[in-house]
Amino acid sequence: MKVLMFGWEFPPHITGGLGTACYGLTKGLAKHEVELLFVVPKAFGDEDQQYTGILDAGSVSIRKVEQDVQTFWDKLTYLEVGINLIPYLSPEEYEKLHTLEFQTGVSVKESVFDTHFEFTGTYGKNLMSEVARYAITAGVIASQNEFDIIHAHDWLTYPAGIAAKDASGKPLVVHVHATEFDRSGENVNPNVYEIERKGMEAADKVITVSHLTRNIVIERYGINPDKVVTVHNAVEPVENSHIPSINPLDEKIVTFLGRVTFQKGPDYFVEAAYKVLQRYDNVRFVMAGSGDMLYRMVRRVAQLGIASKFNFAGFLKGDDVVRLFNMSDAYVMPSVSEPFGISPLEAMRSNVPVIISKQSGVSEILKYAVKVDFWDIDAMADAIYGVLNYDALTTTFKRYGKSEVDNLRWENASVKVKEVYQSLMP
Repeated sequence: MKVLMFGWEFPPHITGGLGTACYGLTKGLAKHEVELLFVVPKAFGDEDQQYTGILDAGSVSIRKVEQDVQTFWDKLTYLEVGINLIPYLSPEEYEKLHTLEFQTGVSVKESVFDTHFEFTGTYGKNLMSEVARYAITAGVIASQNEFDIIHAHDWLTYPAGIAAKDASGKPLVVHVHATEFDRSGENVNPNVYEIERKGMEAADKVITVSHLTRNIVIERYGINPDKVVTVHNAVEPVENSHIPSINPLDEKIVTFLGRVTFQKGPDYFVEAAYKVLQRYDNVRFVMAGSGDMLYRMVRRVAQLGIASKFNFAGFLKGDDVVRLFNMSDAYVMPSVSEPFGISPLEAMRSNVPVIISKQSGVSEILKYAVKVDFWDIDAMADAIYGVLNYDALTTTFKRYGKSEVDNLRWENASVKVKEVYQSLMP
């Protein structure tokens, strides 16, 4: 079985959990005799290609005649929206970073005859233009390669998946790692919503990372339940014995790791930290990540007078994440809306007890985790206090949590994804 897979990032060049999930899935599928060609807008040359071939979309020659290019473009006209979007940034943060007048139809049409398109492979100011060019390139790639299934990850690649399906006639699977409702709550951007809805409607099957996300896809996007399948994310075991596990401080450490945005609930973490510190002083709180709420969190920590007990570590990845978990005594994920949430699994893999919000997809599969409502800072503070002070509780979560997460492997999740593929093949 051959699969043409479209993503936007691939380790080690990632900005969040999406790239990590894509890598884990490709590795798992390869173990089940699925041959993969993974397309990214820009390959940097240091990607791990042991389990999948990596194709740089910028290296693909665009030699379609005007009629073919126009056909692709006509099918992508819904992308012509005057909007600035990055999957991991809020509109407010994006506006601070870039001032962009979106390049609509004419400018893009005039450039589609270039021999190659250039992609940054990032989430920069020309993001929407790159999404459109990526889709056109996807049609060319689909016409030049042999495969059985098309698999597109998240909204940035849905247009590419549609173009590839139109060019090849092969079945399309779209993978929903997050929706606009997760990113924006009820303040949904209608343009993003429309891109997501069209991608889901065009798909032959929709994979969601949790039942929570599946319900959103069915109820909010009007997608037929019969074609929506849940496959929970997983985590890969890692050998981290080379990374120090010693806490250099006398204090215990409680960690938040994720984007510092509305969706992740960083403000609830700060408020819970304040309440814990009223009862227990021998603890330090660490917020690792970046996002549009970061400066607001810094100000709030200062207002509460807990700056001496609070550290902001910035964006971490790779060994730095493992190093932080190895130092931590508890991990908290207070997400307001979390389609899944891989970071608790990564923490548990490092023998760290986790406290997660009930409003997360990962709460559907974890037994050995403390679960609280994201808004209930009293319950969150009690849970943190309990994990830090009751050894029996900590020992139980460490022992059984590690065993639990060791069974949540991508190798197992990929079996379900392969079954989705097989259901679409003649």
